[in-house]
Amino acid sequence: MNPDWKNRYEIALGAAKAAGQLALGYFDTNLAVEWKQDLTPVTVADRQAEELIRKRIQSSFPDDGFLGEEFGNTPGSSGFRWIIDPIDGTRNFVRGIPIWATLIGLEYKEEQILGVADVPAMNQTYRALRGYGAFRNDRRIYVSKVAEMAQATMFYSSLSWFIKAGRQDAFLELVKRVQRQRGFGDFYGFVLVAQGSGELMMEHGAHAWDLAAIKPIVEEAGGRFSNWDGQADIHRPDVLVSNGVLHEETLGILSSKT
Repeated sequence: MNPDWKNRYEIALGAAKAAGQLALGYFDTNLAVEWKQDLTPVTVADRQAEELIRKRIQSSFPDDGFLGEEFGNTPGSSGFRWIIDPIDGTRNFVRGIPIWATLIGLEYKEEQILGVADVPAMNQTYRALRGYGAFRNDRRIYVSKVAEMAQATMFYSSLSWFIKAGRQDAFLELVKRVQRQRGFGDFYGFVLVAQGSGELMMEHGAHAWDLAAIKPIVEEAGGRFSNWDGQADIHRPDVLVSNGVLHEETLGILSSKT
């Protein structure tokens, strides 16, 4: 294993768990909520968790860059860049819903090579390092082998995002074709696909810090990550994750209906 990657993997796991436990201490309490200009919520837990992650990583790798939801971009010189969402699912977090996670992704020369999604309220950690598989805690995970859309389970964030993107007809066509649908947004729908609990997860309105950790986890589990046109750019708002088998069929539906 590449020692530069391995060392960062170990640091990422420790930082994610520590930040997740910090955030968990604020969870389901009378926490003050602020609203950003884009109408997304933020709390002291988000800010403190990201600060903790940055300090831990910078103490070991001071030349690495950072991009975080709460504190923005800090350039580096090593070729590595950490992409952080201290609490993915803050809307759930502030409403007492335990489906939220600390996400840490790592790029090397713009390739996503590492992902950690720590889910402290569920005592689960999803993790992957490029070339070494994906895991939930210590169990290796794989995408499903379902090959028929009529047998598939589809996850999504919110119908409102498909309406805003002008893809409500495509969404409803997929609803007709799959066996069932579940509105598990944020990180959760993606990791459910990675562990084989469903076949499709679609999102719109995503940011790089929502996806950088997800992409290695899904791909190392044998799945496929792309935008709605088949590209694979974490800096775009549209994303489709699948078990790979149903990916092209789903892309065809997304592109054929508006």
